[in-house]
Amino acid sequence: MNLVLFEPSELTTPLPRTDPRALHILNILRRAEGDTFDAGLVNGPLGKATVASITPEALTLTFVRGASPSPLPATTLLIGLPRPQTARDILRDATTLGATTIHFIATERSDPNYATSTLWTTGEWRRHCLTGAAQAFDTRIPEITWTHTLVEALKSLPASANRFALDNYEATQPLKICHVIRDKLSENVAEVIMGIGPERGWGAFDREALRNAGFVLSHLGPRILRVETALAAALAIVRLG
Repeated sequence: MNLVLFEPSELTTPLPRTDPRALHILNILRRAEGDTFDAGLVNGPLGKATVASITPEALTLTFVRGASPSPLPATTLLIGLPRPQTARDILRDATTLGATTIHFIATERSDPNYATSTLWTTGEWRRHCLTGAAQAFDTRIPEITWTHTLVEALKSLPASANRFALDNYEATQPLKICHVIRDKLSENVAEVIMGIGPERGWGAFDREALRNAGFVLSHLGPRILRVETALAAALAIVRLG
């Protein structure tokens, strides 16, 4: 945890000693009364928090606001709804890598039952995004949806964004030389939309919908990667492009 994140409403009440953040402050950062540490408000400014007091039940903290993080390049992910454990990894790592919007979508080959996981129905997903943001020393977490089909998600996308989708079977060029990367992303300011299929890959209907929506099919080489591995590799190429 490189940054301790708080919701704005949490700054007005003591932090229970049982809260994982309190345990981190006391046992990992080894802060005592009067000590400061790096903190931030979710989707808000960075800053410094000070341990005002420590009791057996709670920590009382004060927070001094600093600068807001620099704007993130707009990056939207369309991801075929994966197993919940894979989705947890994606939520964490995609947030760390700076994704601004993630649509987990129903595709031709995705399992619709995954959308009813407690990951989504209990709001657990937000915790994994916060973990990713804390790792990146950032306060922003992406907008997340998990109820759209591919077709519905495609209709909601901005028209001017650069679009590509990873595909192991019908892509004709590696992502590293894709014109979207070569010509558009060198300035690192263009909005990017990246599609990644579910664990079983895109179906024929999915590919047709993506192509009709202006997506370029690209690949990461001949090896078949796990969804979360492909995501991390592709986002790294995009960000370094």
